[in-house]
Amino acid sequence: MELLYFILSAFGITQILVYGKIFDRVRPSKEVAGGFFHCAMCVGFWVGVILFGINPYTELFTFDLNIVNALLLGGLSSGTSYTLSMLFGDWGLRHEHFGREKNEA
Repeated sequence: MELLYFILSAFGITQILVYGKIFDRVRPSKEVAGGFFHCAMCVGFWVGVILFGINPYTELFTFDLNIVNALLLGGLSSGTSYTLSMLFGDWGLRHEHFGREKNEA
């Protein structure tokens, strides 16, 4: 259950940081930061590392404090945040049709 809490927390925070309107004024443009703050995979990694770092202060998840866990949980957060952001959009489950032209009915 701890891993599920970690994944959902990381996804939620990543979504807010990357797509939240509240950060539109302070989020650097793609040209300034190379798109870092517009990438769920990039931001997701660092969100995972930060969540790992604060895990002694929460009861939702507890992981041993070592560098290997930090890297693994950063990778887990990055991968799941990106995957979930590709599966779910503002209006629910995404269902784009690949290989079809936009003008085709």
